[in-house]
Amino acid sequence: MTTQATPATPAPTAEHRTVITPPGRLHLPAWRELWEAREVLYRFGARDVVLRYRQTAVGVAWVVLQPLASAGVFALVFGAVAGLSSDGVPYIVFSLVGMLAWNLFNGVVSRAAPSLVANQALVSKVFFPRMLVPLSVVLAVLLDFLVGLGLLVVLLVVFGVSPGWGVLATPLWVLLTILVASGLGLAGAAVTVRYRDVNYALPWVLQLALYGTPVAYSLTSVPDDLRWLFLVNPLTWLLEGYRWSLLGFAAPPLWQIAGAVGVSVLVFLGGTLVFSRMERAFADVI
Repeated sequence: MTTQATPATPAPTAEHRTVITPPGRLHLPAWRELWEAREVLYRFGARDVVLRYRQTAVGVAWVVLQPLASAGVFALVFGAVAGLSSDGVPYIVFSLVGMLAWNLFNGVVSRAAPSLVANQALVSKVFFPRMLVPLSVVLAVLLDFLVGLGLLVVLLVVFGVSPGWGVLATPLWVLLTILVASGLGLAGAAVTVRYRDVNYALPWVLQLALYGTPVAYSLTSVPDDLRWLFLVNPLTWLLEGYRWSLLGFAAPPLWQIAGAVGVSVLVFLGGTLVFSRMERAFADVI
């Protein structure tokens, strides 16, 4: 009589469990949970890029045309008509640098604030780290910035503008801009869930900030008795950093660089705290 061996029973595998714990006293986000769910951020970001340029005649060319047209208008109004100084750089190049930096900031804030309401079906029914929704807009806006930066490089070559070694600091200014814009965007997204007035007030506030920041004109063109108003604006510090790195201007004073780093980190942390504190009520009020 022959015996037949029975197959060995596979060892039980460990179950994957997700434990949801109450927030701590400071309502800090679960950074490990955000990292583990990073694929969600990539998916949201890729979807934004595809939806933005689907069924458009010129597609990604809009990324180049928009800042270039704005820079051209600024060069005509502030350079040719008003006769403001661009500190020795062709005005179209000068204003394009300002528009690229401003569009990076403005794009993240204005698209992050309404992002939760725009995705309310997912927010109210599917469990995932909600913070990834407003943060995902950074990917699409950063792609627009990089395309525009390529156009700027072409213009720098055409007009013979040499940035110098300061160009190596460009990633720093981009990172700081993303941090401060993401912090404001996170806070705006959380507040918008409860108060839809933010959708009406935010474009107006950003428009005022555009004119209150030396985007299209040089800081040296501001009268001495009013210049302090611009120097207390953290966005001015970032713009001066961009112009040092991309146009070869004098390096900003050390206090501006340190202030830009400190304010950007504090604004980002403040935005995450506001978001985390209000996140538990999103599904109930959205």
